[in-house]
Amino acid sequence: MYNSDLLSALRNGSLSAEELQKLTPTALSARNASGNTLMHSIARCERLADLPAELLTSRNFCLRNDSGYTPLHHAAMSERFSDVPVEIFTRANLLSRSNSGYTVFHVAAAYGHLSILPVNLVNINILLLTNDLGQNLLHEAAEQGTLDKLPAEFLKPELLSAANASGETVFHVAALNGHLPQIPRDAIDAKMLLRKTRSGDTVLHAAAISGNLGHIPEEFLIPENLTIACKSGFTPIHAAAETGQLRHIPPEQITAALLTFPNDNGDTPLHAAAYEGHIDQIPPHLLTPALLEVRNYNGLSVLRTAVNRGHIDQLPEALRPKPPGPIKRTLDKLGFTRPPF
Repeated sequence: MYNSDLLSALRNGSLSAEELQKLTPTALSARNASGNTLMHSIARCERLADLPAELLTSRNFCLRNDSGYTPLHHAAMSERFSDVPVEIFTRANLLSRSNSGYTVFHVAAAYGHLSILPVNLVNINILLLTNDLGQNLLHEAAEQGTLDKLPAEFLKPELLSAANASGETVFHVAALNGHLPQIPRDAIDAKMLLRKTRSGDTVLHAAAISGNLGHIPEEFLIPENLTIACKSGFTPIHAAAETGQLRHIPPEQITAALLTFPNDNGDTPLHAAAYEGHIDQIPPHLLTPALLEVRNYNGLSVLRTAVNRGHIDQLPEALRPKPPGPIKRTLDKLGFTRPPF
């Protein structure tokens, strides 16, 4: 039976190397309720070097838990992945797939450990190997921020443009997770940045939504790119206004037309900025009374949005509404000033 005391001692660091040396194959392979073995935990806790050499076998490294992950998968997550004997790094062992299709190659790529594997096993075909989400090794590295640990020859546009099951390229994943700077600048062009996912999101959408618009080269932050709508009508400029990313857009590109571009609900980037409290990022000369009176399809103005959300202090003082008088306060309290009144 799986020894919970051994696992607890392993996790808190109180299990000595001498005790690990005494483990038997039976104790090492005993499963807990999730199918994990001590071998899984030892690999994850970076204690492989303390095991007797005779226990470091392919059989023990390929034990599967209920999710299909092996101790070799867990070792690939560890900073001590190099403690795995080189003879364990066979193509068959590294291609062992979890229930969701993650191979050891995927995990090693995500954690920046591909360089530990024999160089003859890591090639373009392996790099483009997909899991059940359609993610290849480059997607995993882009998500975790380890693209910079891959050989430079793998960071080519034709490889980075491969899409996962959602239509996301490596550029989308990198932008969404804040790792776009790890992609060589000469691989980034308008074609890649404007490539759409199945839901119509561009790389600009991904960067703006996640607060990483500053990673997009400024020459691509132009109105025609910022107003591309995904299938739900959301645009990069709306996302930028919502997440406080307007400051990353070159000032000469921010115009009244850009700020009043409506989404499917008639909300403009001005509405988004007013709602989230980022209206102070808009150049003051553009904040005219006429612009603040722009309304969405429900008739709600930008000014009223800022007032309702408590952000009127972000408006130029001359444009701030005067405090209501006693009659207005009474009508507000009674609800007579609410729509449709």
